[in-house]
Amino acid sequence: MKKDSTSPSTGTTDAKTGRRGFLGVAAAGLAGVMIAPGVRLIEIAQAGPPASAPSPGASNKVRWGMLIDSGKCTSGCTDCVTACNTENGLSGGTRTTDSQWIRKIEIKEVRTGKTQSLPVMCQHCAEPPCVDVCPTGASFKRADGIVLVDKHTCIGCRYCVMACPYKARSFVHEPQNDQKPDVPRGMGTVEGCTLCVHKVDRGEQPACVSACSDAGHGAMVFGDLNDPNSEISRRVASYPSRQIREDLNLNTGVRYTGI
Repeated sequence: MKKDSTSPSTGTTDAKTGRRGFLGVAAAGLAGVMIAPGVRLIEIAQAGPPASAPSPGASNKVRWGMLIDSGKCTSGCTDCVTACNTENGLSGGTRTTDSQWIRKIEIKEVRTGKTQSLPVMCQHCAEPPCVDVCPTGASFKRADGIVLVDKHTCIGCRYCVMACPYKARSFVHEPQNDQKPDVPRGMGTVEGCTLCVHKVDRGEQPACVSACSDAGHGAMVFGDLNDPNSEISRRVASYPSRQIREDLNLNTGVRYTGI
């Protein structure tokens, strides 16, 4: 009887190769069909980007900014501060451990003695120092100029707090309860004014601007600094405006008139 030309060892190898090939094809097929009960990869692909993906509205064609008229901002008025606290779920406390995304300050002209009241918040710099010093990339600037903090990657080192010349960053010292769905906060992280980015992405105004307008003050204007036809651009072009700490050349998105 003629002996089979395939040795036992070769036959075993071929069998293993065949099984691996079959399993590889099967796995690829299953991966294309199901990754969890009731979830198909094709459905995930068709669903588009996840909710955490950058908003389509974050375009470098836009530069969101705010213009504050100090002549219309009265001493003692805290409508913008209250609106910010309410919108973002802040306590409104003034302890050093309380988060303050916007605060009212009083400035005085030494020569004339004239005093003015101004709201100060994150200035949303084009060259933000907080972003430069952040070791994890948690502090970042969107394409449309809004400066934010990614809570998932913030390690609470507070380098950005020290780097900000406007004292606009706060560290969250305590556990956060009853948070607003659009404004995630977390103990051990840093936060600051977001220009109410969740509202801006819906085509709305920041809470402070809306409150100032509703109260009839009209001291705050929000809009696209890159659009020459926007109200904020027309005002900046028509009236002298200044940036706080212009000497730092940070090109802030928040401007002031009358100071």
